[in-house]
Amino acid sequence: MRKIRVDSLTVEIFDTRKEMGEAAAKDICQRINSLLKTKSHLNMIFAAAPSQNEVLESLTKMDVDWSKISAFHMDEYIGLSPDAPQGFGNFLRSRIFDKLPFASVNYINPSAKDPYEEAKRYGDLLSKNPVDIVVMGIGENGHIAFNDPPVADFSDPLVAKVVPLDQTCRMQQVHDGCFSSIDEVPTHAITLTVPTLMNAPYVFCIVPAPTKADAVFATINGKIEKSVPSTILRTHNNAVMYLDADSSKRLNM
Repeated sequence: MRKIRVDSLTVEIFDTRKEMGEAAAKDICQRINSLLKTKSHLNMIFAAAPSQNEVLESLTKMDVDWSKISAFHMDEYIGLSPDAPQGFGNFLRSRIFDKLPFASVNYINPSAKDPYEEAKRYGDLLSKNPVDIVVMGIGENGHIAFNDPPVADFSDPLVAKVVPLDQTCRMQQVHDGCFSSIDEVPTHAITLTVPTLMNAPYVFCIVPAPTKADAVFATINGKIEKSVPSTILRTHNNAVMYLDADSSKRLNM
């Protein structure tokens, strides 16, 4: 493992996705267990994407009292049927939420009649349950959750909001194998906002794969601005980014 520091962000680079996921899961669980020494309950936000497969699988094997943790997810498509496999809640349900005895699992409803009311409901829920840990990735366009460059706001007053998805973001869902064509990808989503994610005391960002190499390079080397939303990670005092050989290939070590 190689480690670098960029502003306030720690970056750890591993040879393989498996090593990356296992290391991130170990660090996450060490933090959970440390926090549970002084807190009776924790709230965690999870990202849903193939990039998270290794860390989610590893988390299911860790020694943690999950009954003291409430789980949330960070974004969801609008308009999918409740049982759609592409739904982020369903993704997380199959990979971690149904595998561990969480105190509660709190879902964004993709088929809510009024997505703006649903965003407010979920935002109010998070406001009542301040987040301790975020487990996330970044997109090919540098988005965090569904805060694409056109809608990312580092000072967003909202906790959750309805957003349009840009072309790069929607194509990523095709690259990830979630949809067979861009025409199938929903055009809008509900997302937690940038401040909601960055206000968590601890952020673990897992970013494998060659399709993320450009976004990783821009995150590490670019100006901190909304054109690459993930650059905001460099301002967080307790954020760690985990990379594999493919996602880190453009970095000059």
